[in-house]
Amino acid sequence: MLTLKVSGMTCGHCAQTVTKAVEAIPSVERALVDLKTGEVAIEGSADQSAIRQAIEDAGYEVQDRT
Repeated sequence: MLTLKVSGMTCGHCAQTVTKAVEAIPSVERALVDLKTGEVAIEGSADQSAIRQAIEDAGYEVQDRT
């Protein structure tokens, strides 16, 4: 499972938008958004760069972990 920190998600609609964007990638099985932590957990074998691009195309920013 891949977990990414995403900024800009503030409500249920945001979570739904990110979920749909990530789950549209063919090799993603499921995306779980946690609004409290601002994280998205992704199940599947999709390339991380494709996932990052889908989230950014949806209008959100993937933050690098420090």
